Amino acid sequence: MASDSPESLMTLCTDFCLRNLEGTLCYLLDNETLRLHPDIFLPSEICDKLVNEYVELVKTDSIFEPHESFFTLFSDPRSTRLARIHLREQIVQDQDLEAIRKQDLVELYLTNCEKLTAKSLQTLVSFSHTLISLSLFGCCNIFYEEENPGGCEDDCLVNPTRQVLVKDFTFEGFSRLRFLNLGRLIEGVNVETLLRPLTSLAALDLSGIQLNDVGFLTQWKDSLVSLVLYNMDLSEEHIQVIAQLHKLRHLDISRDHLSSYYKFKLTRRVLNLFVENLVNLTSLDISGHTMLENCTIPNMEEKMGQTSIEPAKSSIAPFRGLKRPLQFLGLFETSLCRLTHIPAYKVSGDKNEEQVLNAIEAYTEHRPEITSRAINLLFDIARIERCSQLLRALQLVITALKCHKDDKNIQVTGSAALFYLTNSEYRMEQSIKLRRQVIQVVLNGMESYQEVTVQRNCCLTLCNFSIPEELEFQYRRVNELLLNILNQSRQDESIQRIAVHLCNALVCQVDNDHKEAVGKMGFVMTMLKLIQKKLADKTCDQVMEFSWSALWNITDETPDNCEMFLNYSGMKLFLECLKEFPEKQELHRNMLGLLGNVAEVRELRPQLMTSQFISVFSNLLESKADGIEVSYNACGVLSHIMFDGPEAWGICEPHREEVVKRMWAAIQSWDINSRRNINYRSFEPILRLLPQGISPVSQHWATWALYNLVSVYPDKYCPLLIKEGGIPLLKDMIKMASARQETKEMAWKVIEHCSNFKEENMDTSR
Repeated sequence: MASDSPESLMTLCTDFCLRNLEGTLCYLLDNETLRLHPDIFLPSEICDKLVNEYVELVKTDSIFEPHESFFTLFSDPRSTRLARIHLREQIVQDQDLEAIRKQDLVELYLTNCEKLTAKSLQTLVSFSHTLISLSLFGCCNIFYEEENPGGCEDDCLVNPTRQVLVKDFTFEGFSRLRFLNLGRLIEGVNVETLLRPLTSLAALDLSGIQLNDVGFLTQWKDSLVSLVLYNMDLSEEHIQVIAQLHKLRHLDISRDHLSSYYKFKLTRRVLNLFVENLVNLTSLDISGHTMLENCTIPNMEEKMGQTSIEPAKSSIAPFRGLKRPLQFLGLFETSLCRLTHIPAYKVSGDKNEEQVLNAIEAYTEHRPEITSRAINLLFDIARIERCSQLLRALQLVITALKCHKDDKNIQVTGSAALFYLTNSEYRMEQSIKLRRQVIQVVLNGMESYQEVTVQRNCCLTLCNFSIPEELEFQYRRVNELLLNILNQSRQDESIQRIAVHLCNALVCQVDNDHKEAVGKMGFVMTMLKLIQKKLADKTCDQVMEFSWSALWNITDETPDNCEMFLNYSGMKLFLECLKEFPEKQELHRNMLGLLGNVAEVRELRPQLMTSQFISVFSNLLESKADGIEVSYNACGVLSHIMFDGPEAWGICEPHREEVVKRMWAAIQSWDINSRRNINYRSFEPILRLLPQGISPVSQHWATWALYNLVSVYPDKYCPLLIKEGGIPLLKDMIKMASARQETKEMAWKVIEHCSNFKEENMDTSR
């Protein structure tokens, strides 16, 4: 099982400070600009953590509000020192990098920061004397500047956003730079000129850049240990240059075979060339390549013996020349990954779960197009077979969903995979912390995408959790998202059904504060709109029944929500549903349960006192729908109305005595041992009907309800009745002259049941 150990103190403190900057590290200058308290001095270990965690929170936590002036907190290295920071996407802009230009950065990763322009190139120069590792992956606008940044000429007015490519920038002066990622660099930049000043490059990533001539790479043949040329269309000239880089330990010439047509085909000779010349190689990625000729050994020999990673037994003939197994071999979407003997400790491919997980792990950061296909393979494994590395699989999918929150393909495949990876079969293997991480990425997906497939996958995944318990830590957010789905003008039927089910489960068995908060979000109105639409379509389906059930739950002991139900024409819909669907027993039970909640609110009962409503409730006393439930709930509604006394009976028809008579008849017809489709969290609304003499029938209904519940479900309801002081109230009622004899006899039986229960469960151990 995954660890449920708490986060480190450093992580907890960082999170708290970022969420409460004004109350901890900062104050607001002029009510808008954050300023660090003058007595605060933070080392790089803490500052790096603050910045990197801030970026993560902005990206993945919708509740977290970014601060425009956040990066200015790190403008003075005398009080705050930065060394290693990772910035992503739209979070960082030119002014943010400018704010930290005085810092002695050692490592700066800028990933898909599309808002950065050529202004940030000049800021990079500020870090040139200390920077060892730099990534500009996907920063597609960083080599662009405004054509007339300082003026306001006519042409600038006509086309104020016109951009021009900066061609004179180089890495001159970056004397310590060893690791550089220029992946997805914009076309038109002269890479050779840009890199020439760098004398000791150890790692270079040129993913997605098309270069006809890479001869300049040989200037680092004695220092380059890692080279990534993903999605570069290779040629024989490229191969010859690569073969000269004899210090290489990691080489990636993989490609996405779906993205475009590549003329280059891998041959046996090319692989032999790599093995012979790159003797230090420990990692090689040739994923996505088509083999021009057969690189495998004969089939009979390939199938012999147990699976081995020894080069001498390799099923890939050129790799028999390796001196030792590779640490990593990328074979994703190649035929080679399905061979028996592959000389590598870790292989990415599509043959089995291990290879697929390795692929997700290797490609998530920078290759969402590959990752989405790998997750799709994992989805098939989880759906059809049993996932043997569940915790690793879950963590990898969570990471991919967080990293690529705005990538539709990742969100579709990832949310689908999560549904199968979180089902009950795997429940015991998952920690609370891990399941909370799943919930958060699922809600992120629901927030970012209105697309039907993502919404359906996310809703289905939430159904795998214990509701409301496991969702309470995100209670408000999940309710808002579900109500947003249900309020959309065009709705997918299946999503609507799942969303209503989730809404119903979320308001069942939660405290009244939660219910009131959800009511204020528009929950009652949303459910009534759904009911209204179904009525118009003359359809009584699960959505209709779940909607009434949700209203029943959210109005339980919540007067404000009961009032909303009445104010939004809930009674009109009740009557129309009763008329349109006279045979729908489940529907009737849910509606009457809801009206029982409304009737418990004294201030609202006058609105139920109409001839039409009282007649309907009276007629339902004789209903046999859903056992005794409809009749029982109708009697409960009338019991509370009767409790207000004869003077509150403001109608001529039907007569109060006539309704009372029908109530007695109904109660006497019920089987006291009836099993119930009901769940009481408190007996308070029932107990208040006991100490009164205005309505003996209400008293009798309350006593019957208690007797039934403590008889059929003693373990649950005897302790509840004792805890809420029901026994003294029953004893007092027995002494009342106005109480009927049969009610008193029933009350004694309730007391006896609870007394016997206490004796049976008394702890006599010493």
